[in-house]
Amino acid sequence: MRRFPWDILLALLLGLGAGLAYAWTISPLRLTDSTPSLLRADFKDHFRSAIAASYDATGNLPRAQARLALLGDNDPVEALNAQAQRAIASGGFAQADQLAALAFALENGTSVEIQPTPTLENFTTENIEPTITVFPSPADLPFVLTETPEIIETQSNETQAVLSTATPRPTRTPLPTQGAPFRLIGQDTVCDPNLPDGLLQVIVYNSNRRQLAGIKIIITWDTGGEEFFTGLKPELGNGYADFLMFPDTSHAVQLALGSEIATNLVPPACQTPSGESYLGGYKLTFQQP
Repeated sequence: MRRFPWDILLALLLGLGAGLAYAWTISPLRLTDSTPSLLRADFKDHFRSAIAASYDATGNLPRAQARLALLGDNDPVEALNAQAQRAIASGGFAQADQLAALAFALENGTSVEIQPTPTLENFTTENIEPTITVFPSPADLPFVLTETPEIIETQSNETQAVLSTATPRPTRTPLPTQGAPFRLIGQDTVCDPNLPDGLLQVIVYNSNRRQLAGIKIIITWDTGGEEFFTGLKPELGNGYADFLMFPDTSHAVQLALGSEIATNLVPPACQTPSGESYLGGYKLTFQQP
């Protein structure tokens, strides 16, 4: 009976272990001069997010273009928009806003100008020697005797009119608007059973496709009206605002800074796949031209 070659198997195992120890510990492989185009898909997404965040802070479009070229995307604008949609689906609205702003800037060739932060300059003052003026002592001053005339008070029967000048009241200075009036670029009906009934969603962008916070929105109906602002729910976007509409009521919406008016907004009737009825809503999108 032939004996199993244990010595050969042991030598192979020892050689394999020594090779792995040398490759992983003693002299591991080191990559040099690699490019971001060789990254994995999820790492490329992190790289684009960092580029978009840098552009949002500096507004340097040529630098962002040079960095995006390192990824080797066939269409950088399409790649940014696709990643922005994935970010919205996962709840990353702030990141999606930065990606969409960079894609919009690349497509239109415009960049955001970042105003430099003013710094205080150190001013040096020259040393000015004070000039001392010597006044004569009281002993050197001559004394002159003068007569003080007696003051006789007289009463007049005539009344002098006192003229009073009216102080003008301050006038209210109108606040400047943020550029040109906004346009209503989107009015979509939303039927989503996961949202509250009659939810009106408003998103406001500037001309660079960046969401604007603090924009006053005016909504009116037959018996009243109300005002609400963007940016109160930053987890949904800086330019996002919402309002619960009244059932069977026509609403009109416009921006206080000046915009086109969305009219006849009555909560639509929607149905679930099982046939249950509920009230839908609207999604309005405003943007500066």
